Amino acid sequence: MKRLIPLFMLTFTILSGNRILIPMDIAQKDHLKAYGIAYWVLKQNINVEWILNYRGGSFMLDAYPAVIKEAKIRGVTVEPIGEQDVVTIYGEVDANNMEIVLLEKAPKIAIYTPPNKQPWDDAVTLALAYAEVDYQTLWDEEVFLGRLDQFDWLHLHHEDFTGQYGKFYRNFHKAPWYIEQQFQFESMAERLGFSSVSEEKKAVARAIRDYVGLGGFLFAMCSATDSYDIALASKDVDIAEAVIDGTPADPDAQSKLDFSQSLAFDAFSIIPDPFIYEFSDIDVPPSDRPTTRGAEADYFSLFEFSAKYDPIPTMLTQNHVGIVKGFMGQTTGFRRSLIKSHVVVMGEVEGDEQVKYIHGNYGKGTFTFLGGHDPEDYQHFVGDPPTDLALHRNSPGYRLILNNILFPAARKKERKT
Repeated sequence: MKRLIPLFMLTFTILSGNRILIPMDIAQKDHLKAYGIAYWVLKQNINVEWILNYRGGSFMLDAYPAVIKEAKIRGVTVEPIGEQDVVTIYGEVDANNMEIVLLEKAPKIAIYTPPNKQPWDDAVTLALAYAEVDYQTLWDEEVFLGRLDQFDWLHLHHEDFTGQYGKFYRNFHKAPWYIEQQFQFESMAERLGFSSVSEEKKAVARAIRDYVGLGGFLFAMCSATDSYDIALASKDVDIAEAVIDGTPADPDAQSKLDFSQSLAFDAFSIIPDPFIYEFSDIDVPPSDRPTTRGAEADYFSLFEFSAKYDPIPTMLTQNHVGIVKGFMGQTTGFRRSLIKSHVVVMGEVEGDEQVKYIHGNYGKGTFTFLGGHDPEDYQHFVGDPPTDLALHRNSPGYRLILNNILFPAARKKERKT
């Protein structure tokens, strides 16, 4: 059960003149739960200062004993600081590539996910659960009922928005879980009045794009990235073969794609063959021809942005390391040449065509895509056990996920001189 302390209790127990710092460098015992503390504090209607590029993106706030107690319960490192320490920190921020953004309100978080999925199927769900961050789940029916408007931030579970059941047909179409999923998806499509799962999923993708355009924050990983853009570009085109939806794919589907409708990727080539475990040439390396580098040699680098002039990508790349261990997925990374010019690259494999982490704007909102399935499970397979994040409390890859949940709460702090 979540602990929610009324604001008036905190107000009268503040330690006058003192503040606390939640360090996010190597001094932090549990980086992941530290994000949960920041979120919990926002739920108490208390502002948090996020100090970008200072000790790994540390958090600073007034010294409420209740917050200190909660951090201790969760195993999060907290450092008491005085007025002169705060002045020194502000001076260091002003003189260096650092900035302070003010976190003011706990974002309302939703995860788009089928009801039969388990928490360990998705790294974001695991991260939120471990960090003790509240979220709600929704699926297609809720999307069409307009319930996305209730949320600030939306994560797309590892969905296949092309309606091809994850391109698992070749290896799993006789498996009970695949048959159950197909029945569930077809029933939903029929109930919502669509002729096929593919058409229904593409309509969901467009509704989510509308949500972003009106100011929503979208985050996706693995196959929910490229399959989402493919669904947008193929609005009026049948790209699913007969074994998937009962009708043959349009033989001219490739030439009919409308790339002006997609968010992040351009001029990609789709792979409609249901026996090939890949959606398009966006994915690098291709799922049917995985990398030979191996886990020990697979890393990607985070870009360092100007905190004062580019605070958004700076927020999204806060970490205690600049090089992050790679991890695979159905969509492991993004082909550099197919990324639209307005999209910001935030993480890449140096000297390689693989881009790992991107961010862009659409209308009044934003989207952020991270390639790969699980930052601490290099090559995740169907049926693998869940990742125990208690064993990965300082995971740089999971930190990238959790940066995104605080992003909607932030605005640049104006400090008095």
